[in-house]
Amino acid sequence: MNDFTRAARWWRDETIYQIYPRSFCDRSGDGVGDLAGIRAHLPYLRELGVDALWLSPIFVSPMRDFGYDIADYRAIDPLFGTMADFDRLLEEAHGCGLKLLLDLVPNHTSDQHPWFKASRSSRDDPRRDWYIWKDPVRGSDGSHHPPNNWISNFGGSAWEWDEATGQYYYHAFLASQPDLNWRNPDVRAAMFDVMRFWLDKGVDGFRVDVIWHLIKDDQFRDNPPNPAYSPDEPEIHRTLQVHSADQPEIHRVIAQMREVMHEYDERLLIGEIYLPLERLMHYYGEEGTGVHLPFNFQLIQCPWRAERVAEIVDEYEAALPPGGWPNWVLSNHDQPRIAARTGERQAAIAAMLLLTLRGTPTIYYGDELAIADVAIPPDRVQDPWARQEPGTSFNRDRARTPMQWSAEPHAGFSVVEPWLPLTDDWPDRNVAAQRGRPGSLLSLYTALLRLRRSHAVLRTGAYRRIEAGEDIFAYERGEGADRLAILLNFAAQPRTASLPDAYRGGAILLSSDPARSGAAEGPFRLGADEGVIVAPAGGNR
Repeated sequence: MNDFTRAARWWRDETIYQIYPRSFCDRSGDGVGDLAGIRAHLPYLRELGVDALWLSPIFVSPMRDFGYDIADYRAIDPLFGTMADFDRLLEEAHGCGLKLLLDLVPNHTSDQHPWFKASRSSRDDPRRDWYIWKDPVRGSDGSHHPPNNWISNFGGSAWEWDEATGQYYYHAFLASQPDLNWRNPDVRAAMFDVMRFWLDKGVDGFRVDVIWHLIKDDQFRDNPPNPAYSPDEPEIHRTLQVHSADQPEIHRVIAQMREVMHEYDERLLIGEIYLPLERLMHYYGEEGTGVHLPFNFQLIQCPWRAERVAEIVDEYEAALPPGGWPNWVLSNHDQPRIAARTGERQAAIAAMLLLTLRGTPTIYYGDELAIADVAIPPDRVQDPWARQEPGTSFNRDRARTPMQWSAEPHAGFSVVEPWLPLTDDWPDRNVAAQRGRPGSLLSLYTALLRLRRSHAVLRTGAYRRIEAGEDIFAYERGEGADRLAILLNFAAQPRTASLPDAYRGGAILLSSDPARSGAAEGPFRLGADEGVIVAPAGGNR
């Protein structure tokens, strides 16, 4: 029996909630969220019904990429609080039944990290090989050029010239984020010790940042051009990252990470991986050597049409390896929010989809309020990617705006102006205004999570597609005699759904339309942008 099925895993039953700490709640009064702010809202998270919190980075950092440039992996940045604040948050989260996951960023450090300072100090320093250094290509005129054509994810060459030592170092992101050399066993050992430091404290696992980038081609060959590249895209898409990421040796690294996790009971390892489906599935590994959950971003990237979403779900389910457990994500700190992509009414359909599909769902903070695309004035742009590639429309700030708690000044997020703007309608789009209000998206999320908790079939039941009609994605979750049907109307007009015989006359357990009542009679009419969960006639309720 492999590691996936050796014992019940808590993440199969539970819902993860991602918090971007800068934007959740500010208790120190500086306009930036902090650990005390998260701790103050643990009761809200329990009331909402989530089970595990994932915190984006909270470690010591110059904040050039807002925490994804780490200068000390074992310390809390003073912006967020102290280690005592973290310990208290972890204790209180566990005390109210919430698990806590941290964001591990092992691909690169800040250029202010002591490891890089030592590496940069001399070609002979013992830590020189902890990072990726290469000699330049020399021109006929004696000029120096990068060793290959690799592009930074933030635009421009991924190689930075170091005049003092006469070599280039590699950075997949900002020049201030040099990549570690994961082919060096000393780097691996140091990072595995970082993992143990936090696991010993009691954290419940890690989401591993850009895990597919950790190993690079050992010959440093040029990446091939992307024939589909369009000039209005970010420059990183100009070439195909064939040699700068997703190398075969990465799977040995992940297996070693899992060996560290095996030293502890029931800890979760999630991998951030933006790859096509067939490549993504390799990150499950075999016999428990991969990550538990390679993040599945297909719902973030797909056209929002019933037939396409249904195809994606079917393809993903069919591609899962034996024992592989599915997972679903609608939004995150790097991508436009779901309500910005679909509109508020379809954001309700997206919520029903996320929380009724087979697999572990991850909710991004604020999606339960339908926070959408927030306009960021040019003088308030913070995202280094947007600043470095001003010609593109890409701006991650719009997905990172503050959580809106109430109609108090600054939406109850802070007593001062927040680091990023609020939505224009924040006096109404906030937790206090939506809490308990029939028809609000927050009420729908709360009801869905309650239903998911009370019906095991929504957590672990098998998935089966139902053909129900145009613009409708319908499926059944089943386990033995326990079954539920989910019907989701992706159209802004009413649609008639074909119900399986077993569900005719069945009880409607939940609808996105608070006015809906009664049984599911056939032919069954779904309202515009309506989703329903139906029990079989005479079945479970």
